[in-house]
Amino acid sequence: MSKNKMDREKVKSQLSPVEYEVMCNEATEPPFQNEYWNFKGVGIYVDKITGDPLFASTDKFDSGSGWPSFVRALGSGSIIETIDHSHGMKRVEVKSKYSNGHLGHLFDDGPKELGGLRYCINSASLRFVGVENLVQEGLQNYLSLFKNELKGINWALMGGGCFWGVEELLIKVPGILDVEVGYAGGESKHPTYEQVKKGETGHAEVVLIKYDTKTISYAEILDHFYKLHDPTTKNRQEGDVGTQYRSVIFFNGQNEETEASQAIDRAHKSGRWKNPIVTEVVRWERYWRAEDYHQDYLQKNPKGYMCHYWRS
Repeated sequence: MSKNKMDREKVKSQLSPVEYEVMCNEATEPPFQNEYWNFKGVGIYVDKITGDPLFASTDKFDSGSGWPSFVRALGSGSIIETIDHSHGMKRVEVKSKYSNGHLGHLFDDGPKELGGLRYCINSASLRFVGVENLVQEGLQNYLSLFKNELKGINWALMGGGCFWGVEELLIKVPGILDVEVGYAGGESKHPTYEQVKKGETGHAEVVLIKYDTKTISYAEILDHFYKLHDPTTKNRQEGDVGTQYRSVIFFNGQNEETEASQAIDRAHKSGRWKNPIVTEVVRWERYWRAEDYHQDYLQKNPKGYMCHYWRS
């Protein structure tokens, strides 16, 4: 966040007066009278301005200071450290790399067994994203930090044409707990259906699958995926034509990438498809939830359009 007036005015419109003073003017909020000093939620703390990840609840501890305290930041590049000589003291100020906003200070009086550091952070500089909302906020890469809390719950993201039919079939598969429809794979933020259906956003219609790993595996979900749509027609599913209807798997981590490739091999060898499979396998970057009227569409409209069915 630069110091020019235009940027500060823009930021000022999205922050409360206290948040603005803390992040832009290096103010300090009162101890024991802020949102997160004693907060016990499980998830990720993000930059209040940009939404980028800064700290994890797994690294938070009670320092007795009255401010949120962490033993480390998320990633070596998320924090900027500078020397602060204000108030007649020499301290290490910490700022967010993403917004350049003031966060707090870094001290060397943290738990010795955890490295000895204490990031003393203003709640006003942070926004908390609970573990149950990490996927929707594009923070799925951090799910692995909370395996114990998730208790075998995981998410998968893929697209196989019009998302109404894919959702309708998958939600009935044992072990799949929830299916949500949305958009992924493009560059535009907060896309709408009206934009996506024109095929100009780069986004595909996708389904976000929440599943219980104790009942169904990622590999099994992929096998179901290859039975409910035709993965051999590029940018097309039945009568629906356009890049938004492409066959695509979004992987989160190397294991999922490997499993996606193995699933394609199994589908090839199944004899189900005469033509080559053209499914794209790409890194999962950001998922955007579709409008409410698209969710559970065929449950609400049983006679609605559907071009998906199970193959043997």
